[in-house]
Amino acid sequence: MPTSNFASGLLWRFGAAVVFTVVAAAGAPAQPVLKIFDSHLHYNGAGTNAFFTVPQVLDVFRRNGIGGIVANSRPNRGTQQLVEAKAPGLWVVPFIRPYRVESDVGTWFTNPEIFELIETEYKRGYYKGVGEFHIYGEQTRSPLVKKTVDFAVERDLFLLAHSDEAAIPILYSHNPKAKVIWAHTGFGTPTPLVREYLEKYPTLMAELSYRSGITEGGGRLSAEWRDLFAKHSDRFLLGADTWVNGRWSSYGETFREYRDWLAQLPAEQARRIAHGRVIYRSICR
Repeated sequence: MPTSNFASGLLWRFGAAVVFTVVAAAGAPAQPVLKIFDSHLHYNGAGTNAFFTVPQVLDVFRRNGIGGIVANSRPNRGTQQLVEAKAPGLWVVPFIRPYRVESDVGTWFTNPEIFELIETEYKRGYYKGVGEFHIYGEQTRSPLVKKTVDFAVERDLFLLAHSDEAAIPILYSHNPKAKVIWAHTGFGTPTPLVREYLEKYPTLMAELSYRSGITEGGGRLSAEWRDLFAKHSDRFLLGADTWVNGRWSSYGETFREYRDWLAQLPAEQARRIAHGRVIYRSICR
């Protein structure tokens, strides 16, 4: 199965040590359940405003077979709390979210104070990316966006971009060495264009929360996505996107749906998609 140079190499600790966890329903034989890396997670409203306490969130991860997360939160204190918890069996990969309050979503790319926030947060010494940030079309040409892309490249950080398809080429025009995770893979961007971008930008990763068209009636994998996974299974990531409290309430359902269509793929393809190996390899260097 073809794989890109970006994603080739050894199976790191996560894949080797926790490929499967075993769970059993009452009275039923134990079944192997693929461990999953949640590459798009928010723990928003840190402290008394949080929907769940940190121990409750960690229990959600345990119950759903989550072995690692990309955490990014508004404010960033939520991510810091997950790092500080040092939960056994959970690999927390923290990203800097360039938002202080909700209104920053639409203005961050024109506000110098946000870049100062990114610089200040980075000094904590453990962040591995910047985002999730929202950016669309010509907004992406903002000098502050370029400054953020260059900042990330210079420090070997990922960029988690919630964007339309028009923004992706512009992000790479700022710096072709950027490592972009495309949140939601454009939601409904035509599959041929997704394929074109994956082939044109070898460091582009595609995150699949809220992505339409992967399955058809009855939860069956569509032919075009089955083909796309066959060619690029090392370039896709799974995420819960817990941006509102309802996404925490339906967390188990989200990952049951992922597992349903992962089970329709060859085992090695399913493992690549489930484990988020590119991110793990990047932080294990």
